[in-house]
Amino acid sequence: MTINKAQNGNALTITLEGRLDTVTAPELEQDLKQSLKGIENLTFDFSKVEYISSAGLRVLLFAQKVMRGQGRMKITHANEIVMEVFEVTGFADVLTIE
Repeated sequence: MTINKAQNGNALTITLEGRLDTVTAPELEQDLKQSLKGIENLTFDFSKVEYISSAGLRVLLFAQKVMRGQGRMKITHANEIVMEVFEVTGFADVLTIE
């Protein structure tokens, strides 16, 4: 998985590419722990995410909890496979997905 970040003031966009799974989720979580300080608007661009596992969902929940205390978080451009995972797990009701 590739993680690309673009920060504009207190807004951060993270573009992920590849699979967000058991192997790659810990790397994203570590990155988020360092990157979210002072961020009020967090956007995950999922346009290049092929698959998300329960480990990936857990990292998104972690980010959501952090951002709930300091701003907003949204996910954009999720493909049909990822959207199906969000819907089946109930994450579509918890996360802001555009």
